[in-house]
Amino acid sequence: MPVGDDETTIRQLPLPGAPLAEVVAALESRYDPALAESWDAVGLVCGDPAETVRSVLFAVDPTAAVVDEAIATGADLVVTHHPLLLTPVHGVPADDAKGRLVHRLIRAGIGLFAAHTNADRAADHGVSDALAAALGLADTRPLEAVGAPRTDTLVAFVPVAGADRLADALSAAGAGVMGDYTRCVWQTTGTGSFIPGGEAHPAIGSQGRLERVAEARLEMVVPRDRRADVLRALQEWHPYEDPGYAFFENSATPSRAGLGRVGELAEPITLRQFAERVARVLPATPGGVRVAGDPDRPVRTVAVCGGSGGSLLGAATAAGADVLLTSDLKHHAVSDALETPGPALVDVAHYASEWPWLSVAGELLARDLGGRVQVAVSEHRTDPWTWHVPNPADDR
Repeated sequence: MPVGDDETTIRQLPLPGAPLAEVVAALESRYDPALAESWDAVGLVCGDPAETVRSVLFAVDPTAAVVDEAIATGADLVVTHHPLLLTPVHGVPADDAKGRLVHRLIRAGIGLFAAHTNADRAADHGVSDALAAALGLADTRPLEAVGAPRTDTLVAFVPVAGADRLADALSAAGAGVMGDYTRCVWQTTGTGSFIPGGEAHPAIGSQGRLERVAEARLEMVVPRDRRADVLRALQEWHPYEDPGYAFFENSATPSRAGLGRVGELAEPITLRQFAERVARVLPATPGGVRVAGDPDRPVRTVAVCGGSGGSLLGAATAAGADVLLTSDLKHHAVSDALETPGPALVDVAHYASEWPWLSVAGELLARDLGGRVQVAVSEHRTDPWTWHVPNPADDR
């Protein structure tokens, strides 16, 4: 548009967005619900799968302040790490604190999605991956690995002209994810032939006559628990009345999924310097950074676990970690650890240890959806502790 000497207002066009169902599929392709604990409550809490999502707000906790922010900023979906309805409920009345949030979200047309222990265990982009990256760790691996999710390979045949459209639909349903890559497709072309029967309604060809068509053979990896979704997408988007396809079971493969991470710093530093680094990169909270160990102890190998990771102390010790950073450590566990060989301990607020994941998950979602949605990290710190009184006699 022409621009003169006058001050001109340029309005940014809204992003095209994506159906909520497609956004959920993208999130679950990265944070597989199968990785969640049996007691967990992950996935879509509320929202119409057919509605368009253009803006997504990420937060650690689904608090009233976060819902206020979502409404004020015009978000269509809130993605939180902690579930709103973790314990079973039989109703969500508006006079209940959590029910009130559900009602407010629904009235505002905002969906709510939770990725909890499945995000804790997810490979490469999980909660502990983000924490390790924020601290500068390299060559990370799980402290407690889990087996790779079982996968199949889908082989489908489609007219060449429709190959890209079908690959896009299969990808949106969860196919074609390989590590940090999405829409992974192996494709070749050849000639398909068929004779439509008397009751057929062929998209190409005529009943009783041999037809030859230039077709593409598509191969895509499919998580086994997404097979039904991918098959529905195949049948919906394939131009043929009866598409040709087959699923082949894949052998088990090594996995980078699991709880916690252990990795190496570029250079050794002291425990005091490491704790100071933690304080710089994580959001400040009233609880601060608590340390158990010699301040001058050298630190090179670091174990981390976002959230409550005290159960991984043994794994951190076995991995040769110099320090374990996590949250919610208990008095007796820390006291006992100081009396036995093993890593020093650094304890931070539960919220702070999981906060780095928000931007990682948001950027990943925007990329997986081709930039069709806008993502943002909540400005609200949802650590439940709000202030503390320092001890005037403690000048350490």
